[in-house]
Amino acid sequence: MSGRTFAIGDIHGDLAALEKLYARLPALTAEDTIVFLGDYIDRGPDSAGVVARVRALIDEGPAKIIALRGNHEDAWIQVVTKGWPEFLLPRGNGCYEAYCSYKGLPVPDPEALPSADELEAMFAGSFFPPEVIEWFKTLPHWYEDEHAIYVHAGIKRTPGSEFPHPSAVTPPRALLWLRDRDFFENYRGKLVVFGHTTTRTLPNELSSWTPDDPTDMWAGPGCVGLDTACGKGGFLTALELPSRTVYESRD
Repeated sequence: MSGRTFAIGDIHGDLAALEKLYARLPALTAEDTIVFLGDYIDRGPDSAGVVARVRALIDEGPAKIIALRGNHEDAWIQVVTKGWPEFLLPRGNGCYEAYCSYKGLPVPDPEALPSADELEAMFAGSFFPPEVIEWFKTLPHWYEDEHAIYVHAGIKRTPGSEFPHPSAVTPPRALLWLRDRDFFENYRGKLVVFGHTTTRTLPNELSSWTPDDPTDMWAGPGCVGLDTACGKGGFLTALELPSRTVYESRD
């Protein structure tokens, strides 16, 4: 008998939500797997704490831990290696919150802007410990087990074709950035569990899971969305497979 898999949505710097959700999971065994769907950082108050906690869980056991790359980790890799000020500047991306977390500064006001010196450090990504950036680079773009396929954002197809397996998506970072109604609405096949797009913005009329609450987990015809806006006013959600039991950090 195969073990259980617990997929956990985007955390975005909310360590308190992660701890609360993790405490609500059933007792884990060595046969179980935890799949984090990426986006550990930015927006929330404790990006540094979330990254440290997820990395610690990998070593603690007993469950196997799979930490996928999210588009925010992918973006910071690009910031450090090539530069990408266009990602850093919009306050809604929450990059200033990540900077303050790693520098041990108070959580900034949502309207506060970084100083010139802070911007310089953000543009270089130099406030991240080097080992954190190296860890970001090791994070896989997708994972698959007997229960489902797990990606951060989704799978894109060319018009008139079938949806490819994520192993065939080129470049693989396309799996991290997709927001495409075609995937949400028309994907069929092995279950895909994804994050990235907040469930409140997905086509609610297609969800079979509490459609009366569009902020809740989204369960479409062929895929399940778990980004319930943690770190940006929402909560953190986990899905247990194969039972499809749902766990939440909200009370």
